[in-house]
Amino acid sequence: MFNDPELNGKYLGTISKDFAVVSETLKEAAYQIRKRGFSDYPIFPISKVEIPVGQLLIDKRDAALEWNYYTTYLDEFVQRKLIAEELVEEFMASYKNPDEFCCLFVVDKDFTNFVYIPYPED
Repeated sequence: MFNDPELNGKYLGTISKDFAVVSETLKEAAYQIRKRGFSDYPIFPISKVEIPVGQLLIDKRDAALEWNYYTTYLDEFVQRKLIAEELVEEFMASYKNPDEFCCLFVVDKDFTNFVYIPYPED
């Protein structure tokens, strides 16, 4: 549930480069998910290939990115058994402030984990 040290070398560069382009869109989507009462825990799965989790928010081909960005929230992760019911409270306790951090769920062939990236300062 925490940033994995493995992320630093292999993924941080490409994720950070894309994140600079999409961060405002993701921040607004997280705000809308919370404001509309869908969930207090928005999650943005990202992957280089199509995945069946969440709704596609930003297609990498449309924005010249390396990652596709999806939008969902905690309930779908529990329903799909990506987060076990007994670990929901632990996830909620480790979830970072969504006004300051974006919760990404990175899905790649060698790495699948939650990553929190701070939104750029205004």
